[in-house]
Amino acid sequence: MADTWHLLRNLAEAVEKTVRCPPPVHPQGVHDTPGRHGVRHGTWWDGGATAGRGVVVPPDGTRDVLGHPRRLVARTTERYTAVQQLLSEGKSLAAVGRQLRLDHSTVRRFARAQSLEELLVKATNRASILDRHKSYLHQRWREGCHDIPQLHRELRARGFTGDIQCVCRYFRPFKKPHSPKPKNPSAPAPELRPAPKPRRVVRWIMTNPGHLAETDTAELKEIRAACPHLDATARHVRDFADMMRHLRGEELPAWMDRVLADDLPALHSLVNGMKRDLDAVTAGLSTPWSSGQVEGHVTRAKLLKRMGFGRANFGLLRRRILLRT
Repeated sequence: MADTWHLLRNLAEAVEKTVRCPPPVHPQGVHDTPGRHGVRHGTWWDGGATAGRGVVVPPDGTRDVLGHPRRLVARTTERYTAVQQLLSEGKSLAAVGRQLRLDHSTVRRFARAQSLEELLVKATNRASILDRHKSYLHQRWREGCHDIPQLHRELRARGFTGDIQCVCRYFRPFKKPHSPKPKNPSAPAPELRPAPKPRRVVRWIMTNPGHLAETDTAELKEIRAACPHLDATARHVRDFADMMRHLRGEELPAWMDRVLADDLPALHSLVNGMKRDLDAVTAGLSTPWSSGQVEGHVTRAKLLKRMGFGRANFGLLRRRILLRT
């Protein structure tokens, strides 16, 4: 019998991969999403459609500030292509590792990846020390302050700990050479709202709609309206949660068919895993029983083992587990 907690955990991981990976095709007419505090620009769901309109748009996560492919992205792409090509020739993981001089775990990770985008998730969504100051930088840039040293001094006063080169690299793609400071800067545009973190969007999707705050509900509604693939993901998650809550495991095959009908590779991988152990998953969604008690005993045994690591033998560990209540 599959444990429902692990089923939800696996579903959340698939949702996070879907949220982090950009959609294959950006729909028309959803690039500028008006909100309560202005317009979202340069977010991970608008496809960068606001670039070139005088608005600061962060560079693509797969390229650096000069427009060249990032070293990590280029290396990951090269290794993924090489590993997949050698595997298609019938070579084993050990042989691929020896030929490419890669660790076995690295080769296994590249071999199990469903797509290149899955491997580039962390590389294209890394946090920056400038993230919490970007709204202020965008506002000062729109006001006409294009002096990098001055912006850096203002950020230092706000608690920024990075050097001036960090600010310079961020603005390099948007600052024209020898551009004079405008005498009469245009009126500032509406305040830009930063895009929510992927983990936060995952939490909104995985949470019961009745338990979400009003502001979070509005944010999620806006994102679902702008991203058809996230709207389909949220719909499948709600259907799965309803099926699990009301113990309707007989509806699982129909749910898996609906998921496979949409272009959601991460959820497809989850469904394929469920099919390999369909009876156990169906039983976990059809009965009120759970393996949570077993998981608790395993956690307790691991805790006792770590407490005596290097100081006790197996006999003492066995005695502590049997006598501990």
